[in-house]
Amino acid sequence: MRDAYLFGLMLKNRNTVISKVENLPADKRIVVPQGFNNNIHWQLGHLLTVTSAILFRFSGRDSVVPDDYQAFFGNGTKPADWNGEPPAWDTLIQGLTEQCKLIEDTFTGKLGEPLAIKDNFAKAETVGEAFAVNLGHENYHLGMINAMLRVLG
Repeated sequence: MRDAYLFGLMLKNRNTVISKVENLPADKRIVVPQGFNNNIHWQLGHLLTVTSAILFRFSGRDSVVPDDYQAFFGNGTKPADWNGEPPAWDTLIQGLTEQCKLIEDTFTGKLGEPLAIKDNFAKAETVGEAFAVNLGHENYHLGMINAMLRVLG
């Protein structure tokens, strides 16, 4: 599969997420809708944090998000358990936007590269396989964001 195709899918998905939420009123960003554990603010931080882990950490590179993001947005976290102020909404939107270019710049021509962390939840062995896992993860959370937006009205 062509690198440019995969990077284009990633950018399309990311732009869809951002366009759905960028004009969301501030008071709705932090509401945890009934039936959910998280809010849309968490969803954005989670996408940024988990993408960094799946692509950068699994491939043996340094994380591209601050260390404290894991405590706010890592797997199993939720706003009800936050200690302190999470990163600002605009910071997350900017990070989501910039991360796509960083991923393309870092991984073009390297999707066949073996992962440094072989023992990963996805059983992925190459950067390209990790990339596919990440695309699925982002689409799952786009679905969650869409559901939350419907509930929030």
